[in-house]
Amino acid sequence: MPRVLDDFRRTQLAIAALFCFLGFQYATWASRIPALKERLDLSAGEVGLLLVVTGAGAVASFPLITFLMQRLGARSVALLSGLSLVAILLVLAVAPNYPTALVILCADGVAVGCLNVAMNAQGAALEKVHGRTAMTQLHATFSAGSFLAALLSSGVTALTPDIAPHFAVASVILLVLLAYARPRLLAEEVSAASSGEPVAEQEEGKRRRRFTRLTQAVLWLGCAMVFAEVVEGSMNDWSALYLKDIAHASPQVAPLGIAVISSVMVVARLFGDGWRSRWGDARVVRVGSTVAGAGLGLALLTGGVVPALIGFACVGLGVAAVAPCLYVAAAAEGPQALSVVAATGTIGLLVGPAVIGFVAEVSDLAWGMAVVAASAVVVSLCTTRLRFVSTKASSEVSETDMAEKGMT
Repeated sequence: MPRVLDDFRRTQLAIAALFCFLGFQYATWASRIPALKERLDLSAGEVGLLLVVTGAGAVASFPLITFLMQRLGARSVALLSGLSLVAILLVLAVAPNYPTALVILCADGVAVGCLNVAMNAQGAALEKVHGRTAMTQLHATFSAGSFLAALLSSGVTALTPDIAPHFAVASVILLVLLAYARPRLLAEEVSAASSGEPVAEQEEGKRRRRFTRLTQAVLWLGCAMVFAEVVEGSMNDWSALYLKDIAHASPQVAPLGIAVISSVMVVARLFGDGWRSRWGDARVVRVGSTVAGAGLGLALLTGGVVPALIGFACVGLGVAAVAPCLYVAAAAEGPQALSVVAATGTIGLLVGPAVIGFVAEVSDLAWGMAVVAASAVVVSLCTTRLRFVSTKASSEVSETDMAEKGMT
């Protein structure tokens, strides 16, 4: 048992290094957007387009991801996309003009999409191999990577405004993370054998699932993921403005909205795997998204700064484990389903904040935030049609299978 536990922890830390890698890489260049804007002499609209093409690259990458996952496997895709992201960061540091920067960041989006699917596939395989929950803690390390990148950016910027030295130091850190992860990631044959069935039977089962329930599963998983990412992305983009313009918070208090959401979410993700083991993914997702929607809705109805911050805390608490659980459910349906669901999540991140802005334009931001609260409730409704893999008592039997066995 100690040896098995050591293997689990070692692999968990390796996969966590990938999550930390992705958060660190994204926050590194995102934190230097003002410097990129100044160096390339960009307008606000041109900066916005940079962000859009990054997301568009991630969305457009899912056919490539499906191909690579089937041909190479999650481990190889994760390492190759990680190396690509390091190279992209270095090239971005010396981009000579705006069109080149657009191409570079579109490629960044493609590589991010590949790594996102591969590392979540590794996390789902880890849970299946060891019969233990781990995904929400892995997602917490993404936030930790972003936080560390922000600290590095602040420190390097204090020494020099030049982007190149900053990105060079960041690339070394990223390579160290990849080097640490590489020998400890799950091999493809381990993931394939994790269910305890012969490989031929697994492949036959996958073919049956592909034709019987994959389309419906992807539909509901994708719908749930879109609205979940609408909630998470929109809260990060609009919470400070809501506090300032609607709740009439002071300039010092307004940024606390993001701080409250982020800190509560990170802490909740550290405990989220325990919740999953105790209550199961289905209940965690449904109750969590309901808490997020109801908490934010009540805060909007009540008005004021303190209710808003409490409502934001409810959102951070409620949605913390939603995306990790949805990734696990998608991985159980196969790499193609995971790729599609990851892509739809990116669509939610892109479209959500824009929809909130449109609603705020035609009415006000309070109604825009009401859309966020409604989106959280939609997640809960979508998951009533989803098949979750049971995580209670380290079981590998799905809730649907348990129900079917009880009826026979």
